[in-house]
Amino acid sequence: MRKLLLAGLALGASLAFAASAQAQVKLGVAGPLTGPNAAFGAQLKNGVDQAVADINASGGILGQQIQLFVGDDASTPAQGTSIANKFVSDGVKYVVGHFNSGVSIPASTNYEEGGILQISPASTNPTFTERKLWNVFRTCGRDDQQGAVAGEYILKSLKDKKIAIVHDKTPYGKGLADETQKAINKGGVKEVVYEGITPGEKDYSALVSKLKAAGVDVLYYGGLHPEAGLLVRQMRDQGMSTVLFSGDGITDKEYWTIAGPGAAGTLMTFGPDPRNNPAAKDIVAKFKAKGIDPEGYVLYSYAAVQIIKQAAEAAKSVDPKKVAEYMHSGATFNTVLGPLAFDKKGDLTKLDYVVYVWKDGGYSEL
Repeated sequence: MRKLLLAGLALGASLAFAASAQAQVKLGVAGPLTGPNAAFGAQLKNGVDQAVADINASGGILGQQIQLFVGDDASTPAQGTSIANKFVSDGVKYVVGHFNSGVSIPASTNYEEGGILQISPASTNPTFTERKLWNVFRTCGRDDQQGAVAGEYILKSLKDKKIAIVHDKTPYGKGLADETQKAINKGGVKEVVYEGITPGEKDYSALVSKLKAAGVDVLYYGGLHPEAGLLVRQMRDQGMSTVLFSGDGITDKEYWTIAGPGAAGTLMTFGPDPRNNPAAKDIVAKFKAKGIDPEGYVLYSYAAVQIIKQAAEAAKSVDPKKVAEYMHSGATFNTVLGPLAFDKKGDLTKLDYVVYVWKDGGYSEL
């Protein structure tokens, strides 16, 4: 009888341990890990990888370890929704991603239906949070905020220059370009050229010739770094000294690699550099010890995971809907970006964009 009792206790302990081991918070990170925007996908993954490692080492979330799932959307909406469906079938409850607004927006519908809470570190198109979905948040700002800052700078410092506006026809690129156009038009400045390009092409010489003929001094570009870099290189090839002005879509050193030294003087809007935030000092040191520069959206992704942990622990639940409800409450979260809070839409209650200038292969605040 004693042997049976001991065997029963051992079996019970074994089952309890197994249940504990299986109790994991399933979290996905999704972005373009291949294709022309893979540098940004790497930023998202690097940030999430480190955050998950740090949180798991400190006991996880409510005693549960985070199990990480990775999805490569290659910056395409179809692949993004496919990843979303895969995450749903895998039982993922939280997603940090995607990078492109044009991927985050359609994927968010799948996540909502699948009961997944989504935090994008990088999708800035206003539509993402304007649809009153319970499950969408972002740790970055919005294009209407970013375009207003770019427009204000142009009106203040470049008002007498000939301005062209070009975009890549995506929700992000066109959205940002149109917000900037709206801001400068309201201030009395009218662009001399407004054009859309097809991302992925290699030869923009016809557009560059048009810009040159119009005497463009400043090219405002809504889009990502591969095309921005090519535009700069091809403008320099035609002897143009035109300054490129863009947004957060060029916040990776690959921009300089593609554009070459002609990128010097490029203007860019982005949030205050989180690498300089005292709250990020220790984490930045960890990244640098691994040979990773936590530029761009690395720390925005790290912060997203921090928020999930803090919200779940405050809500005393890993149920995404309960966590989302707490996140919508206006509570403040302490992150590597500093203190953050969300409004009812899932937008940050405050995020200031600033203007940067590129020089010697990197960017710094003006």
